[in-house]
Amino acid sequence: MIKSVLGNFMLVSLLAIGVPSVAGENFNLKDITAGKFRSKTMTEVRQMVDGETYAQISDDGKRIVTYSFRTGKETGILFDATTARGASIEQVEGYILSPDGSRMLIQTQTKPIYRRSYTATYYIYNVRNNKLEPLSDGGPQQTPMFSPDGNLIAFIRDNNIWLVKLLYDNAESQVTKDGKRNEIINGIPDWVYEEEFSTNSSMVFSADSRQIVWIRYDESAVKQYSMQLFKGMKPERSEFAEYPGDYTYKYPVPGQVNSKVSVHSYDIQSHQTRTIAVPMDVDGYIPRIKATSDPSKVAVFTMNRLQDVLRIYMANPLSTVCQLAIEDKVDKYIKEETLEDVLLTDKHILLPSERDGYNHLYLYNLNGQLLRQIVTDKYVVKSVYGYDEQTGDTYFAANPNGPTDQQVMVAHANGKIEVLSKRSGVNNAIFSKNFKFFINIWSDLDHPVQYTLCQNNGKTLQTMIDNHELVETLSAYDLGKKELFTFTTSEGVQLNGWMVKPADFDVSKKYPVIMYQYGGPGNQQVLNQWGIGMNGNGAILEQYLCQQGYICVCVDNRGTGGRGADFEKCTYLRLGELESRDQVETALWLGQQAYVDKDRIGIWGWSYGGWNTLMSMSEGRPVFRAGVAIAPPTCWRYYDSIYTERYMRTPKENQKGYDEVNPIARSSQLHGALLLCHGLADDNVHYQNTAEYVEALVQADKDFRQLVYTNRNHSIFGGNTRNHLFRQAINHFNAELK
Repeated sequence: MIKSVLGNFMLVSLLAIGVPSVAGENFNLKDITAGKFRSKTMTEVRQMVDGETYAQISDDGKRIVTYSFRTGKETGILFDATTARGASIEQVEGYILSPDGSRMLIQTQTKPIYRRSYTATYYIYNVRNNKLEPLSDGGPQQTPMFSPDGNLIAFIRDNNIWLVKLLYDNAESQVTKDGKRNEIINGIPDWVYEEEFSTNSSMVFSADSRQIVWIRYDESAVKQYSMQLFKGMKPERSEFAEYPGDYTYKYPVPGQVNSKVSVHSYDIQSHQTRTIAVPMDVDGYIPRIKATSDPSKVAVFTMNRLQDVLRIYMANPLSTVCQLAIEDKVDKYIKEETLEDVLLTDKHILLPSERDGYNHLYLYNLNGQLLRQIVTDKYVVKSVYGYDEQTGDTYFAANPNGPTDQQVMVAHANGKIEVLSKRSGVNNAIFSKNFKFFINIWSDLDHPVQYTLCQNNGKTLQTMIDNHELVETLSAYDLGKKELFTFTTSEGVQLNGWMVKPADFDVSKKYPVIMYQYGGPGNQQVLNQWGIGMNGNGAILEQYLCQQGYICVCVDNRGTGGRGADFEKCTYLRLGELESRDQVETALWLGQQAYVDKDRIGIWGWSYGGWNTLMSMSEGRPVFRAGVAIAPPTCWRYYDSIYTERYMRTPKENQKGYDEVNPIARSSQLHGALLLCHGLADDNVHYQNTAEYVEALVQADKDFRQLVYTNRNHSIFGGNTRNHLFRQAINHFNAELK
């Protein structure tokens, strides 16, 4: 199949590499990109209020089914599209449970906007009478939510907030009227907040269901960016059949104006709108608001523009007064993940913080009094699952066994910490509402993801998914060996990596190597888990490359996560300098191994990995014969304000960091055969980055190849696009690493 898909050019290249004959099947690139080797997973899992059951959408998308946390067995049908009375829908694409579980919002006709935002058509489903009816007839909605008493639903449409009263025959009213595209946004974040603070909603109800509180974004002064759109295919934009169009939106770059943000409340009974007096810098951020159990308190998060101070205020929606509850100051910057992992329970606030050099947990009461530090050992808390108000137990994931491992853990009120997961590798969890049970999600390098039901003491009750079908499918192929390794650079820095060798690896031969990496702040690619590699799924794309005679390697450079703040933040103000140095050091170390041909080493990456590829190929030491950079940033002046300033400050404060450390500045030093790939409709890393870099290469008289993908965003997919992209990249390596 490889020959028929890739043609004679590939066959000649494979013979040049010296591919041995193998007994098993050969991987097919189209099978890989079509998802033939994806693991079976559990999606859209929701814990039910009884603490004993959870809900999930059925495989056919027609039903929402409940299961027992004790046995994993089906306990009932919450919704069935084929039997529901009233409105008719084809598919359930998502759902939201009301607080008491008596109603649901059924999501259909979902249309993505950016990474986390989308519109959809929602329906209200009454569990008791099996009736389905539209949430609104006025057009698709965004981020609908139930009030705490379950009698109201608020949602966003056309940048405005709308309210539906379920006890009044679903009467619909408009809360805000000033929303306007590219000017005013109510209740949902603007592009840069959504992308860099990882949220798609900026609205809550107060605990008594009497107030709606939201963030308002005034982006009218933010400069805009336009992307040209064409007719294209898959999908076809027929409106651009003769003349191209464009998509214009607000995108702030470093040092430029961001949206002006403010917090407002709406009294549902009196219809009065108030402005909350949030103390904050003029150019500061409000990255989150979260409800509390107290009607007089809504938690408002603020950050300064440098993003090294986080404050949590308790805002009163009626009086509009804010009281400071928590102030957290850390060295250099506060990580984005902190915001999502701050947990507000009925009586407590659980705050992740790197104030002692590692991401640890701190327990406060709602007034902001620090009660205790949950973790003190020198390892990193990776996820926060919950705090049990009854027992004082805190459930979380961390890496006590080292940065490539992750365990589900519990910290008891008496200070004792236990590991609940039983196997090395990467473990995650979904806990029941009462914390008596959890679904453990585990994998390692050699085992696809497995889902097991467990008691809160770690005892396994039932295996729900073991992906034995995938294991059987893969057994027909000759799989290369995956292994973790560690080495020390010439600068004395210890780095972690993984390697995939061909199934018939021969230590006496010298193999070409393809290095994959990402390398961005806090990211980890080197983990003892199944989902590693450029295309995930057990390094399936790397297995494809191994069958063609390559060794595949990935190393986490300085700046990546899991090893504490010092290792992660050492790249501050000069992103790309130490990262690319470590990738070059990796190539030099590989070249010293008896089984590696040091003159045939390639490197590739996507997004930050594309940036790292370009930086590494122009680091000054010519170790890479070929490289592929997909959707790369090429100068941080072109990227967005929140992400870039978090690590680089503003161009005014850090001119040398911006202008000295980037691929454009290093264009004359580029060494190796380069392939650049970019989507023309990339709303994240704009094509501008590649366009300006290409011009620099031309003026530096450097040869390169370039591929652009019509109407494709940062993910470069749709129709045959992903298959084509990977084939071009692999063809490039095969042509250069002979």
